[in-house]
Amino acid sequence: MDTSAKPTAAAQDELATLDALLAQRDWWDQFYANRAKPVPFFGPEPDECLSGWLADGIVPRAGAALDIGCGNGRNAVLLARCGFAAEGIDYSQAAIEWAGQRVREAGVTVRLHHASVFDFDLAPDSYDLIYDSGCFHHMPPHRRDDYVRLVAAALRPGAWFGMACFRPEGGSGLSDDEVYERRTLGGGLGYTEARLREVWGDLFNIHELRQMRSQPAGSGLFGEAFLWALLAQKKG
Repeated sequence: MDTSAKPTAAAQDELATLDALLAQRDWWDQFYANRAKPVPFFGPEPDECLSGWLADGIVPRAGAALDIGCGNGRNAVLLARCGFAAEGIDYSQAAIEWAGQRVREAGVTVRLHHASVFDFDLAPDSYDLIYDSGCFHHMPPHRRDDYVRLVAAALRPGAWFGMACFRPEGGSGLSDDEVYERRTLGGGLGYTEARLREVWGDLFNIHELRQMRSQPAGSGLFGEAFLWALLAQKKG
């Protein structure tokens, strides 16, 4: 499918068909419904990479920030505490409700949105930082390039994009073709370093791409070695 221009009506119908094939909204609501499950990222700790980039001054701590796939709000809360006008968006209503509780408990302000990022009206050149912790690796292959362009369009020139996503050992091992043959992402797709550079390198200058650092108990940060940490700056 050619997604380089505005989709035709036929292309939009094809996108809708593929989206329906891999729809997971109910699954995510059920996933977030039991907050006591032993899921590593169900805690309040923000990602070690995001915390480090902000603490080191690599990413300026000012302006508007969006947390895509914000889950329970742990990274959005950090962004608000660092002085950003912070927003979070998630596909799951259960996740947004949990994030709202976290935001209130933290005493910060975060605008939360329950929506698919593809249905949400992201104004062009409106964010200084966009962060994605675990959304991209759940992106179906037919939406991958659209997502990169959407993120780039929403950022101001020279603004920053940060991401945590599955390395090959963290993902399902499925190829793009197998995703559609089996009608599942298998829990998320893993990416090689070369593939990430290929996908993000056209519209972004990649500043850092490394293995996420595992965190000891009590560190106050989240990190797992089966994830990548990527920091990139929008070109132009």
